[in-house]
Amino acid sequence: MKHKLELIYFKMRALAEAPRLLLHYTEIDYEDIMSWDYYGKEWSEVKSEVPFKQLPMLVVDQKHEICQSIAILTFIEKIAGINISDSIQNAKANAVIQSAQELFMPLNPTINFSVGDRFKKKREDMMPFLNSRFEDLDRALKDNDKKFYVDDKPHACDFAVFHHLDLSKLLDPKLINKFPRLEKFIEDIESIETVKSYLNSRPQLIDVGVEPKLVIDGVAHPTGVKKT
Repeated sequence: MKHKLELIYFKMRALAEAPRLLLHYTEIDYEDIMSWDYYGKEWSEVKSEVPFKQLPMLVVDQKHEICQSIAILTFIEKIAGINISDSIQNAKANAVIQSAQELFMPLNPTINFSVGDRFKKKREDMMPFLNSRFEDLDRALKDNDKKFYVDDKPHACDFAVFHHLDLSKLLDPKLINKFPRLEKFIEDIESIETVKSYLNSRPQLIDVGVEPKLVIDGVAHPTGVKKT
């Protein structure tokens, strides 16, 4: 059954990015909508009415509201027919996706919003944690001895990890160089044609650490939850 999908989010590269990557990989049509365009109001006016008071949210068939990025990824994986049937492998994939999710704070907010000395301080403070978690993710790939975290085709967990590894390059482009297996993982994801097409066309995130902006349709917009 084909669903009408609307992904609601803000001007930032964060929790909606892994779902976008998975949607493009699986070639599932969807509409990417800013919160103020979907609701017709600023976020501050509608936040209290949104399930769990946060985005992203995937609206299915203009009726069902699915919040929380892991739930969204799981749903997409299911309707795409690439969900993991083996219970043990599925549990291992869930461990990977939760480990990737723990990278969200402080990596995503720092990249999208911190500037100047605050950016530098946050970057310095999070390095021990990033190195430790990247070691864990690197080891999980080596232990599995497959192209990706479950098998030789990517699943939701792979895109959750990829997003954070990719984002880390904007924090410190040399960080990932310490982990050759993760570098190869990134290359393998980026070599998928549908993913490559999305990566080449998505809004560019610029001026990180100075004055972060997303370039949308050729226009640079400051990151955030307000319409510009």
